Amino acid sequence: MKHDRIFLALIVLVLASLACQTLTGGGNDNPNNLESPTIGAPPDGSATNQQISTEFPMTADAYNITEVSGSLIFYTKLSSEETMKFYRDEYRARGYTEREILTVVSDGTFSMVFDGDPSGKAVIIQSVDLGDGSRTVAIRLEDV
Repeated sequence: MKHDRIFLALIVLVLASLACQTLTGGGNDNPNNLESPTIGAPPDGSATNQQISTEFPMTADAYNITEVSGSLIFYTKLSSEETMKFYRDEYRARGYTEREILTVVSDGTFSMVFDGDPSGKAVIIQSVDLGDGSRTVAIRLEDV
């Protein structure tokens, strides 16, 4: 149990670090100093989840979508409760089972684990509230 808490704390710290770096423009390796995309909904207000083909479900309002090393990361304006409900509904409809003992909700963050992926790995979903009405959502497959 102690290892689970340490693991969750590390995951939350990594997500918070990534969110902070994104918000502050950290790691600017842009030699021409070109303007970076800003956090927030696309200027025209449209969702952009049609740009990436992925096996992971995304909320209808997903934006700033990135797929890195098999992980999907995006932003949504949904609340923590709405986002968790979305994933519970999506994965239950696919026949997956939530590992409720690993579901953690704390101070604007959550982590959920679903079993049932054909790969034999668990689906890990984590989210952090960015404090501006949006939140990050990160999804990946992992041996748990």
